[in-house]
Amino acid sequence: MSDLTVSRHFVQAALAGAEHLGFDTGEMLRDAGISPDLLRIEMARVSSDQFSLLLQVVWNRMNDEFMGMGPRRARSGTFAAMCALVIDCPTLGAVYRRAYQFSRLFEPMVAMELQAGEQKVRLVAHIEGDIHDPQYFLRESILVIWHRLGCWLIGQPVELEKAEFEYPRPAHGDEYRHIFHCPLAFESDGTALTFDKRFLAAPVIRDKPELLKFLNTSPADLLSRPDESNTFTGRIRALIGRDFAKPLPDFEWIATELHTSPQTLRRRLKQENTSFQEIKDLLRRDMAIYYLSRQEFSINDIAAKVGFTEPSTFHRAFKKWTGVTPGAYREDERSNPSAKR
Repeated sequence: MSDLTVSRHFVQAALAGAEHLGFDTGEMLRDAGISPDLLRIEMARVSSDQFSLLLQVVWNRMNDEFMGMGPRRARSGTFAAMCALVIDCPTLGAVYRRAYQFSRLFEPMVAMELQAGEQKVRLVAHIEGDIHDPQYFLRESILVIWHRLGCWLIGQPVELEKAEFEYPRPAHGDEYRHIFHCPLAFESDGTALTFDKRFLAAPVIRDKPELLKFLNTSPADLLSRPDESNTFTGRIRALIGRDFAKPLPDFEWIATELHTSPQTLRRRLKQENTSFQEIKDLLRRDMAIYYLSRQEFSINDIAAKVGFTEPSTFHRAFKKWTGVTPGAYREDERSNPSAKR
């Protein structure tokens, strides 16, 4: 199982195009194992597995990888065709240039264009024509997919130095901190990602058999389950583990395990828009949400499993995380009889 969760906002945003075109979004949610009742909770979250499945349901049902939000339809298989074209590229720079050439074959164009300076590179979103993207999901997805696909192809993180958005900071803007792990700028002159030019020379290390396996669940997994193994946030989550019943490692031990000083680690976490305390809190939250979907655990059992000695303290913390009590959350989460576990 994945211990990551996805905000209710992104679940609703992913369905905006389908809803606009009159599809039964309640059925789509149920097919992905998500209770429509859960979405009444403003701060609700779903597992990354559920979100990945929802994206695949939407794409397949609509036969549109733009999910009804783009200036045209992108039939199922468009992303796979682009990947098949770029897998033979020697470097990341060649990947992005070839992917752009592929994208501009379609009209209106939806693409990310590489703009290389002397030391920095920008990947800039270009979307022609009218779009139905009221919650910015299409634009965010394009940025995330092109960036994470590049990271996967070269087998290392392309460290972002800046993420820019041409629209005002949305209500869900705080979630961006955990998506892009870099400074954010809203109301910019474009929607773009900036990183060091050296990454363009990184060699592509994946081959066609790996690509075929990758495409079984992508691009859904790229959006729902980022590979955080090379971020400090992800490495700390891995070191903490999932057993909160025992004492958690302290910050100094974590820094030693990561072969860095506490001061450097604090600075790196700040660059990733987070802190050690927040990582622990969010991991507890995500584990609590996972256990609440398992009927075999009582709420008091779950409190102990996520490291709370007093159930009342767990209730207060969970209400702070989600806006409702664990019992109310479980009630709405369970109200999907066809939920797939």
